Amino acid sequence: MKLQDCIVYSTDSLNNDFETPVPEKATEPFQQNIRIHLDRKGGGKVVSIIKGLVEPEYKLSNICKELKKKCGVGGTVKNKEILIQGNKREVIQKLLLNRGYQAKLSGG
Repeated sequence: MKLQDCIVYSTDSLNNDFETPVPEKATEPFQQNIRIHLDRKGGGKVVSIIKGLVEPEYKLSNICKELKKKCGVGGTVKNKEILIQGNKREVIQKLLLNRGYQAKLSGG
């Protein structure tokens, strides 16, 4: 392969080798189906899990940070789910409803 055969930059619109990623459509908070589950992890520890948030990673991190601060506990974001330590489902639901999300309690 010669150096002349490599395309470094092209203004040709027919060259679709390098497609730009299409941003995800923003879903309004009131359109999202959010469930707040309760789960027991190893050692009998209880975790509140928020599922169904359709937000970019940075927004999930910001929501998680706010929930941790308001609940006074730790938490994290994993696999597009927010995990908050302890049974804080009612507090989480109230905070999410205030932000415009339709959040429902689910499970035990």
